[in-house]
Parts: sequence; structure tokens; C-alpha cells
Amino acid sequence: MTTNKPLNAAPLLWGHGKNVFDVFLEPTCPYSVRAFNKFDALLAEVGEDNMTLKIHLQSQPWHMYSGLIVRYILAASTLPEGKEAAKAVLKAVGDHREEFEFTDHCTGPNLDATPNDIINRLEQYSGINAREAFARPDLQNVIKWHSKYSRQNGIHVSPTFMVNGLVQADIGSGDEISSWAKRIQS
Repeated sequence: MTTNKPLNAAPLLWGHGKNVFDVFLEPTCPYSVRAFNKFDALLAEVGEDNMTLKIHLQSQPWHMYSGLIVRYILAASTLPEGKEAAKAVLKAVGDHREEFEFTDHCTGPNLDATPNDIINRLEQYSGINAREAFARPDLQNVIKWHSKYSRQNGIHVSPTFMVNGLVQADIGSGDEISSWAKRIQS
């Protein structure tokens, strides 16, 4: 597919406060899913006027379909629904992890799944058709930006958390939302 129209990906950010909570996620990682599922409640507790939540996607090779899924999520972010379309795909992956992950990262029924099977599942579970944007070669620039941003900040695993530009190695996905809120507001 060839198009001259520039591809614009919506930043995956919510809220508009001065305190910035960056989160680096791999969509099929169970710990990333646990963190992702707390974000709406965190924004409600801290307040969108008091914080900005930024999601960065951190593809990891031991999650075998990670690159494909990250590409689809970022393709969704280029749709008119932007970040909300991307969020819907992230939620669908989290809600149906076993449909996108290998058993023990190397075995199981997904060995027989093709990339098109995974794309079909992403669309079916999320209701988001991002196939056209997924097929655009220039989408790789958005993917590379996420990867470069992670590397520049020394991020190698997910989930990883930053508060106001500083990595917080002691914050984890299992922490209470109130604990995150205190860290963001301090």
C-alpha cells in the first residue's frame, strides 16, 4: 500500500498535570497487564489535572509475538480514535493474554498461529481494525521511537516506571494504587 498522507500516531498519554508517570509496558507480560489495569483508577485517584500518564511500549523478544502486537497497537493509535483505539487493543490483549502468548514463552498452541491469526484475534477482541495502518512501512518510525525512548532511559524490561523523568526501580505492578499516587504526588 502506498500513500502520501503522513502517518500520525497519537501519543499514549492521559491527564495533563505537571507530575509525569511514564510506564513502559510489554502488552502480553502479565505484570504489565496488571499495571495497565490500574491506570484508570490511578488517574481517578490522583486527578487528571495533577498527573500525566504516559504509556511506552517495550517489545521484548521472549514474548514471541511482542513485535507484531506492539505494531498493531501503534497502528491503532494512528486511527481517528487515536489513543483510545490503542488502549482498546491493549485491553483486549490483557483480557485474552493466552491467545497471544506462548506457554513458558516457547510452547503451546500459538506455535501453529500465523501473524495473520494474531492480527485477526487483535481485531476480533478489540473491535479495532488497524490493518491498513499496520501495513504501512512508515509505521516503523513510530515503533522505533518507542524503542529508542526506552533505550535512552535505560529501560530493558517491563513494566518499568518513571516519575518525573527518573526511573523508579522500587515501584512494581503489584503495588497498591495509593502507593503509586503518593510517589507521583511527592
